[in-house]
Amino acid sequence: MKTHTTLGRDAIEHAERALGTPVAFLSMAKEIAYSHQEKWDGSGYPEGLSGEAIPVSARLMAVADVYDALISRRVYKEGMSHDAAVRIIVDGKGSHFDPDVVEAFIGLRDEFRTIAVRFHDTDADMAKKKAQLG
Repeated sequence: MKTHTTLGRDAIEHAERALGTPVAFLSMAKEIAYSHQEKWDGSGYPEGLSGEAIPVSARLMAVADVYDALISRRVYKEGMSHDAAVRIIVDGKGSHFDPDVVEAFIGLRDEFRTIAVRFHDTDADMAKKKAQLG
């Protein structure tokens, strides 16, 4: 599991090399892929970065990634409620997450809920995913 950050960054680098030229948005994509599991307090991975040493793009993605992981249904678990996910993210302010990013998230929590409801997995979606797993 902990290798997905490096694998993601390396895959994007490979795509960029295949294009033969640097692409600005891929630079940010590499930052996000590689550093989104870093934690504000330095306990994350792959490098154990802390605070402002973590790229802003990755600090933003960390909150979005955790929110999605908490509220989304998976073939192996039900999704958590929006309010419970918000509480967990707020509880992680200053340890897991950049305090400023959490404050921004709090201000946008209703928009997060709206997007989550709009793009939730239906029972048919979940049945298809289960079938793909065999």
